Amino acid sequence: MERFTWPRCPLLSRLMSRQGFTATLRIGVAIRIGGLLTLVVLALTTPGVTANASLLSFINTSALVGCVAVGMTFITLSGNIMSFSLGATIGATAVTFAAVSDYGVGPAFLIAISIAISLNVIQGLVIGVFRANPIIVSIAALALIGGIAELWTENRIIYSAEGSLTILKGKFAGIPIAGIVFVSCAGLAHAVLRYTQFGQNILMVGSNFRAATAAGVKIWRTIAAAYAWAGFFAGISGILIVARYDAGHMEYGAGYDYSAIGSVLVGGTAIQGGQGSVIRTMFGVMVITGTSMILLLRGLETEYQQLFTGLIILAAVLLQGRLRP
Repeated sequence: MERFTWPRCPLLSRLMSRQGFTATLRIGVAIRIGGLLTLVVLALTTPGVTANASLLSFINTSALVGCVAVGMTFITLSGNIMSFSLGATIGATAVTFAAVSDYGVGPAFLIAISIAISLNVIQGLVIGVFRANPIIVSIAALALIGGIAELWTENRIIYSAEGSLTILKGKFAGIPIAGIVFVSCAGLAHAVLRYTQFGQNILMVGSNFRAATAAGVKIWRTIAAAYAWAGFFAGISGILIVARYDAGHMEYGAGYDYSAIGSVLVGGTAIQGGQGSVIRTMFGVMVITGTSMILLLRGLETEYQQLFTGLIILAAVLLQGRLRP
């Protein structure tokens, strides 16, 4: 006896798929809101968290991590997962700016940012043209940048010209300038990704590589440009570091790429690319930076801070895999 099957309805299938995706999205948002509320409760019950010094530290640290995270968002959205060389880019930018700061803030800024962009464009070209593995390329770039910089500086701290970046240490309307720089960078990145054809191309490449190729998108050019923006924003973070320490050293950028990766993933940008936003990344920056500050104020050592941050990142990755439609 022939088994009866209901006729397949493409319209109904598409509707059910959209409903499933919407439900999945709502669950993900609900979990993140719950996590944020938990973080707020922990913050309010932590002694000293509302002190002026703590709030200023939170804003300044968020600015340093946030600028790198904004750049990392471009890389992740383009389908290239993440880069382990943005921390080295920060250090190289800081060293370069400090070394040429005697020529003036303007020339030093242009030279340092050009170095930051160039270091990452080269990686983007290698990945885009030769289809190289982005993780391996970033690890190789990390070693090369660090090695060349240490040979050049002989592993010394390079001090900047006195008072070259004093303005970045100040405040405007009670808000640290570094925080304003971060918000400005986030606004610029959001506008690029949301309102330009290049931004649409990044999302298309990250979502479906073959479809983007069929649509006529220049894959190698889009990936190289994504890495260029990542280098630019990492370079801004390097300048902010020089403003903080009045000096540059390769070690000053260590760890920021790790925090940036965590911010992007915790914010909900899809690790496989094609879905996410700078707004989500800003949320992730608040969670990662806020968690570190709370643990520090509660007296936990750096090792425990790294452990908890790693657990948060792992939970974010597992959540993405579980809720993927």
